[in-house]
Amino acid sequence: MIQVYVALGANLSEPVEQLNNACQALLSLASNHSFRVSPYYRSAPMGDVEQPDYVNAVASFSTSLSPIALLDALQEIENNQGRLRTLRWGPRTLDLDLLLYGNEVINLPRLTVPHYGMQQRSFVLVPLFDLAPELILPDATPLRSLVTDALVAQLQRA
Repeated sequence: MIQVYVALGANLSEPVEQLNNACQALLSLASNHSFRVSPYYRSAPMGDVEQPDYVNAVASFSTSLSPIALLDALQEIENNQGRLRTLRWGPRTLDLDLLLYGNEVINLPRLTVPHYGMQQRSFVLVPLFDLAPELILPDATPLRSLVTDALVAQLQRA
């Protein structure tokens, strides 16, 4: 079993319900009693595309799936909830990003772990901190050193 962290985000079709449904689907990937999810937060969208605010969270669980099998399972959950990949940083029913896969560093054509943008995104760092305040990232950076009051102030609980 390996501990993983997955970012959840949605801003279309009842975003809170989308995250709730995603959590139910993620439970099927988790070993018994290992699934936890952070509080939900509202955040402004990234990029220049006009769209509603997002609802974001981070889930944590143990799994026996390989990194690519987990990625495939996450994309299947997204597709089952109506995800269309048409516009980078555009609106979406559901976005699931594999943030961390144990302490591994993965660089494959389909998958980069740790997630390439996680250290710059308040909507990832704050809910991740809620779940694992003592977490040390694979590059030896303490998560605590990345979470500032200013970062927390960018988000509102959903």
